[in-house]
Amino acid sequence: MGHGGNVIDELTTDHREVEELFGKIEALPPGHKDRKLYADQATIELIRHSVAEEAYLYPAVREHVAGGGALADKELEDHAQAEQIMKDLESRGADDAEFDRLIGMLMSEIREHVADEEGNLFPRLREACPAQALDELGDKVRQAKKTAPTRPHPSAPDKPPMMNKLLAPGAGMVDRARDALSGRGKPG
Repeated sequence: MGHGGNVIDELTTDHREVEELFGKIEALPPGHKDRKLYADQATIELIRHSVAEEAYLYPAVREHVAGGGALADKELEDHAQAEQIMKDLESRGADDAEFDRLIGMLMSEIREHVADEEGNLFPRLREACPAQALDELGDKVRQAKKTAPTRPHPSAPDKPPMMNKLLAPGAGMVDRARDALSGRGKPG
């Protein structure tokens, strides 16, 4: 959180942090309780990251990048698929056979999404958007992640007019309270 830099640097750092959590999950044997801990941490980071992208990155892509509307729509579709997987994963323990299938699906979905963003969307945005605007977007994304939800809410709106800008702080407050009470995402 709060890495600094422009929006592309900020989001790329998020990608590396989530990949590190995925590596920790993959390094543990199936059924190991820490796989659930790392999955919860990855979910928390992915949800905050997604909310910030939906609120600020994708509108900027629509505005500045040629064909940006279609690009943003595809990214939103990827988010919806990943969020549904995270919702399904939320109620599974590491010893549940379904956990392994779902975490594998999530890692595959996220890795494909990251490759697409970093290989296609980010370079096009960097080329089309002024550096100052990218810096300002970085600040907005960092702020959004501070109040964003930490749990998947697949039924929450993610399409323009970006109702998640209005809903995210309230859902985020509730999610963080639930996490604090349950200890979710914290090392045992």
